[in-house]
Amino acid sequence: MRYGSIYLIVKDFDKSVSFYEKVFDMKVSATNGKRFAQFNNEGLNLCLMNGYYDSENPGQVVTKGEYWEIYDNQSEIANSINTRKVFINLGVEDLKAEYNRIKGLGIATQMTEIRFINVFSPYWYFTFMDPDGNPIEITGNYAEEL
Repeated sequence: MRYGSIYLIVKDFDKSVSFYEKVFDMKVSATNGKRFAQFNNEGLNLCLMNGYYDSENPGQVVTKGEYWEIYDNQSEIANSINTRKVFINLGVEDLKAEYNRIKGLGIATQMTEIRFINVFSPYWYFTFMDPDGNPIEITGNYAEEL
């Protein structure tokens, strides 16, 4: 088995593409119309699925096999409450510089300050939400200011 990608079902496809282009500081790697976008960032394939595309474009969708509401009703998934059970964790070389960059973009909601936890090893990070309420945690090297 190999890692393929993680994809997020999103409400506003264009807003989410723009958001992740800014977070990753790169253009989207590939798109399938306004249905699917892929960001290939050094082996991390984070993708966005337009939750409304299939229901808005039924003439473009061909399926085979049994329909499973829990997996296949992407509009329902896009509209469901995000319980934040999955965190997108990204690593950077300079945590303070990245914190300032993300803050300066003005795209992050519910952004924490740089925080610290030490359970088995020291860990510096900050967290914010994407447009669909998916938490993004960024970690990296940080020189604590005294």
